[in-house]
Amino acid sequence: MKLQRKNGLRATALGALALSGALALTACGSDDNATPGNGTKTGAASNVKCDDAKGQLLAAGSTAQKNAMDLWVKNFQAACSGVEVNYQAIGSGGGITKFNQGQVAFAGSDSALKPEEVEESKKICKGGQGINLPMVGGPVAIGYNLDGVDNLVLDSSTLAKIFDSKIKKWNDEAIAKLNPGVKLPDTEIQAFHRSDESGTTQNLHKYLSEAAPADWKHDPKSKSWLAPGGQAANGSSGVAAQVKQTQGSIGYFELSYATSQSIDTVKLNTGAAAPVEATTENASKAIAAAKIKGTGNDLALSLDYKTKAEGAYPIILVTYEIACDKGNKAETLPTLKAFLNYTVSDEGQKVLAEAGYAPLPAEIAAKVREIVPTLA
Repeated sequence: MKLQRKNGLRATALGALALSGALALTACGSDDNATPGNGTKTGAASNVKCDDAKGQLLAAGSTAQKNAMDLWVKNFQAACSGVEVNYQAIGSGGGITKFNQGQVAFAGSDSALKPEEVEESKKICKGGQGINLPMVGGPVAIGYNLDGVDNLVLDSSTLAKIFDSKIKKWNDEAIAKLNPGVKLPDTEIQAFHRSDESGTTQNLHKYLSEAAPADWKHDPKSKSWLAPGGQAANGSSGVAAQVKQTQGSIGYFELSYATSQSIDTVKLNTGAAAPVEATTENASKAIAAAKIKGTGNDLALSLDYKTKAEGAYPIILVTYEIACDKGNKAETLPTLKAFLNYTVSDEGQKVLAEAGYAPLPAEIAAKVREIVPTLA
């Protein structure tokens, strides 16, 4: 059943994202068709432009985008002979720290740079500053492991109380009310959260704070988990692994981790006519309404976590690649630009579906494509 559900999510994403106005999705081709060195290949990355890319490109950050980054790196390296892209999935906070210390060419983060982080980046970006370039979209799924329950509905209030250790059992009255006819066990809830600083955590904080302000009093800007109780695990992969193996558990991570491990996910009662499932299609409906709040070449986005639009899944994130607008290291700049040009290209965005991500809305992708070539 779970395997069918996994395949169904992907199939749904493929059809519906095209309808949502996002970039059309197609499946990846085989890397066996690569023609190293000439910048072209058939299949998923047939139009990779290597330009003057060479040597090693170091990057670090978001675990949320790791599965997408793995695909991008694989395709880019197959097309561009002699190039190595090394991305360390250490969490958004760790990535920003490394970027602002000059240890990596770019950082991946599930939240935009804070003003103080922008100021700090000016020390590294000589004559410029760090900017936020949206690159990956998708839902933050609420995964759970509960025998006999393969269709679970929660709302923002119950989620807030569960993660704040105020609802402790699965047959709690508040959960039962949202799931009439479902036999909920008298099982202790085992809630898992991130142990590292994470933009995924921050996006969940923002959702709970905006959608359930009466029940969630913790700082929505924090990348660190602040609620009492629960159990911690490192990275999205760590949280997903704990949920996968722990009966009665619940946790949060990107949809790709749920689909790859066949973990059941919560449907959200948002106030729309029907509960909304965590799919790339439904996340795209919410992301499409995002507004650019950054100025100049900074494309930081403002997301609507309180949306009640039909079929719009509100716990969403957009992962940014953070680079210097000016002041990038001369020896890595050509590779940085070539790689980011690929990731935001039609080809680069198409491969996201197979990993459970949503491509950027066309309008936002077009803006990123204008800015990447101007990096200096």
